[in-house]
Amino acid sequence: MEILLKPEHQQFIEAQIASGKFTNASEVVDAAFCLLEKLNNEYSQWIEETREKVDVARAELDRGEGLDGETVVNRILERFQQAREAHK
Repeated sequence: MEILLKPEHQQFIEAQIASGKFTNASEVVDAAFCLLEKLNNEYSQWIEETREKVDVARAELDRGEGLDGETVVNRILERFQQAREAHK
């Protein structure tokens, strides 16, 4: 497979090699793919965890355990006020 790089990407790769962190372009590209894979995995995990939290919250609301929006906002404002007073 042949890939054409934008000049700025080529310069970045060359700078990484010049820094001594990598010995060749393949190492830089390998590291980039590892980071991309890690990012994708973390994002997928975040999506799954968020879906689970939404499911739990829906179940709580169905059982009447939820709080109305005004109560939530007031609690947040109280926390901000307490934090502000603590830093005076």
